[in-house]
Amino acid sequence: MPKSKLDRLLRVRTLQLGLVQADEARARDKAHAETTLHGRIVQLSQNVAPTVAPIGASALGAAAHFRERLHRSAEAAEGRLRAANAVAARAVEATREARRDQSAIEKLIARADAEAALKELREMEAMPPTRVIRHDPC
Repeated sequence: MPKSKLDRLLRVRTLQLGLVQADEARARDKAHAETTLHGRIVQLSQNVAPTVAPIGASALGAAAHFRERLHRSAEAAEGRLRAANAVAARAVEATREARRDQSAIEKLIARADAEAALKELREMEAMPPTRVIRHDPC
């Protein structure tokens, strides 16, 4: 392949790698945010757990209602967390593939450079010898 075409491919693959790495970072951030949100919901639900102290029926009903809503939120957060982790795993795989593509192009460029250097050496070997006869002043 011509060198310019390989250089163009390398630039494209490098840009793609940067985009994929940015997607991976966003996916990791989203997974981290979902993890912290899930932890916060679990902590809130533990804070609303029933106590031994006597409380009124309306307060008990309100706490039960709040606990139920927190549990639904926790289940939804777990679903979002699983989805975010799946997206993060796909992003890691996409980054790995993009790196593999970029390194393949870099290897092709290195091979093309080595072949060009070898071709130049062969051309230099095939050149007729040029011997300059110099006569020094006697």
